[in-house]
Amino acid sequence: MIQQDKDKYQEELSASISYLENLGYNNIKADMEGYETPKSYLKKGSDVSVTPDIVAEKEGRRYMFDLSLKSVKPRLLKSKWLFLNTLSQIKSYRFRLITKRGHYKFSSEITDAINLDTVKIIKL
Repeated sequence: MIQQDKDKYQEELSASISYLENLGYNNIKADMEGYETPKSYLKKGSDVSVTPDIVAEKEGRRYMFDLSLKSVKPRLLKSKWLFLNTLSQIKSYRFRLITKRGHYKFSSEITDAINLDTVKIIKL
């Protein structure tokens, strides 16, 4: 999710964190109050920063999660997902999208548009 949508989707973020905790993920970092903030990455030549919504570990492997919810700026969301996917491949992480009912079609259309067929979409 992009920075403009953070306040709007706080409930979904907390539900996603509790879902991941129930699945056995630990060392969870989230871009939310009460959790340590994941590392941010700055785009060179501008002041745009990219922060994954949730970073967690399970069985010694690190995962990056991003909430996939309808947005007014899908182009910015596409570039964020492409960057996080590339970063996760370079660092041998796993990148996943978390979505909920009513947002799944939006998520699958965007991943198809930018050829992110390998990214798994988790439904809540």
